[in-house]
Amino acid sequence: MSTYVISDIHGQYDLFMELLDKIDLKADDTLYILGDVVDRGPHSIKTLLKLMEMPNVIPIIGNHELMAITCLKFLNTEITEESIKNISENLIVELVNWQFNGGMTTIEEFRELDADTKQDVIDYLGEFIAYEELTVGENDCLLIHGGLGEFSPEKTIEDYTIDDIVWSRANFNVRYFPDKYVVTGHTPTQAISDNPRPGYIYRNDNGHIAIDCGVHMKGGRLAAICLDTGEEFYSSENTGSEEQ
Repeated sequence: MSTYVISDIHGQYDLFMELLDKIDLKADDTLYILGDVVDRGPHSIKTLLKLMEMPNVIPIIGNHELMAITCLKFLNTEITEESIKNISENLIVELVNWQFNGGMTTIEEFRELDADTKQDVIDYLGEFIAYEELTVGENDCLLIHGGLGEFSPEKTIEDYTIDDIVWSRANFNVRYFPDKYVVTGHTPTQAISDNPRPGYIYRNDNGHIAIDCGVHMKGGRLAAICLDTGEEFYSSENTGSEEQ
C-alpha cells in the first residue's frame, strides 16, 4: 500500500496513462492529483472521466479547475433570453480569463458529452478538495496545488483562502513549516531559479517538493513521486508545441 502524487496533467491523457503504467498503481494504493488536470492539452475531459473511474484517486483543486467549474456550469445551462440577461460582468471576465489560460480545449471536449455526463463532470470537479495533510511513514506532508499566499509562520493552513493556495506560487526560499514537507505543483520546475534539474522533481532543504515538470511545454514531462520511498517516475517528453 503506497501513496503517490501527480500534478498538472493539463489534458495530456496519453502521458498520464503511460505514467500510471510506470507506477503500476495497485487497488490499495492512493494517488493524489495536485490540480490542473484540465486545460491546454487535448484531452482534459477524457482524463477527468478516467479519474472518475478510479476510487483510489483523491483530487486536489488547482487554479484551472477553479476557473473551469464556474464556466462549465454556465455553459451547461440552457441559453435563453433570461439567462443571457443575467450574465454578470464578473462571469464574462472569468470566461475570457479561462479561455486565455487554455480553456478552449476543455470546452471543445465538454461540448461532445451527453447531458448526464456533462453534469457528472461538473459534480466531480465540485468534489476536489483544497488540500490534504497526511503522514507517510515518519514524514508529515501538506499537499497543495500552489503556494501559501500572504504567508505567515503564525498561520495554520485553515487561515489561507482558496486563492492563496491555488494561484500563489510556492516560495522555495522559505520554510513554511518546521516539521512538514510541502508538496506542490503549479510552478514548472523549469521555472525555479537555481534548480539543478529543470524539468524534473525539485526538492530543497526548506522542505519543498515541487512536482510540476512542465508537461504542457515542449520537452516537459509528467512526474509522480512515491511519498513512502521518495522514488520518482516520469513520462516521456511532450513533443508538441512549446506552450499549449
